[in-house]
Order: sequence, then structure tokens, then C-alpha cells
Amino acid sequence: MHEHEELFHPWGTVTPAFWGAPALAPAAQSGPQAPVPAVLRERLAAVAAAATGGRLQDAARMAYQLDTEIAAECGAEHLNTVHIREVRGHIAHLMDDHATAVGWYLHTARLRATIQGAGHPDTEEATRRVFSLWCTVPAHDAHRLGNELLATVTDIHGPEAAVAQRTLKRLQSLD
Repeated sequence: MHEHEELFHPWGTVTPAFWGAPALAPAAQSGPQAPVPAVLRERLAAVAAAATGGRLQDAARMAYQLDTEIAAECGAEHLNTVHIREVRGHIAHLMDDHATAVGWYLHTARLRATIQGAGHPDTEEATRRVFSLWCTVPAHDAHRLGNELLATVTDIHGPEAAVAQRTLKRLQSLD
């Protein structure tokens, strides 16, 4: 990562207080959106506690189970599903599984674009997070994953978007 590039850290520590605030409403909607349900906040906090406690395999298993349940209950294109899948990406990052981590972050950026719209601040943050995550990927995976990133951010934001331009510039520097 170059010193002039802004770094957007992945999730960090997910706590019940973090999830207590209502989710932002999609740009196309009027009115507030329902907050993340308490049971989901609690289970995400349990996943985070396992990860923070160094039990990454347990956290990954718990996140998978929660993802399966939430997707079955809410559907794949729902913000509750996006939340848990972003956590799954963060856990993969903590486990140094770069391809899986970038894959989850790209997936959730696409989901946010579908659910909230490309111009929504959450979507823009999601694409910046995946760019920052990609900048930490070892060189042997960086080119392949960078091509996936470039395709995704170009689809979401267009080829002239700052994140697309930064990705292209960095990809070219890898050659």
C-alpha cells in the first residue's frame, strides 16, 4: 500500500453496542429501516468474541451456521445477510485466507449495491474496504484478486470512479 492511499480497515471488533444503532436506510427508500434484530446482534457478538479469543475455527463455524440460518430466514439479498457475510470475510482475513476474505468482501459489496444502491455510503465504504484489504494480499495472489476487484468496482461504480482508478493503477504497478 502506498503512503498516500487511504486505508479502510475491515470490521474490527463487533460488539452488541456496535449493532445497536439502526442500519442506514437505502438511498432509494424513504423512512428508517429496522435495526439489526437483537438476536442477530448477540450472535454476531458471540462470533466476534470467539475470534477475539483466538478461536478462529470456532468463529468461522459459528458464522457459517448463522449465515445459513439468516439467509434461509431473510433471503440472500437482505442487510442481515450482508452483515454476517462481511463478518465471515473478516474472519477469513484473520485466518490469512486472502482469496476467501476478498471474495466475501466483493460479494457483500455487490449485495450492498443491489440492496442499497451504488451511491449509498455503505456501498462506497464496502468497496473501499475491499480495496484496502486487497492491498494487504501477498504478491502471488494480488494480481488475480485485483482483477476480480477491478471488475466488481467497475460494475458498481463505473470505470472513472476513484476506487476503480486506484485499483487499476495498483494492478498496473504489479506487472
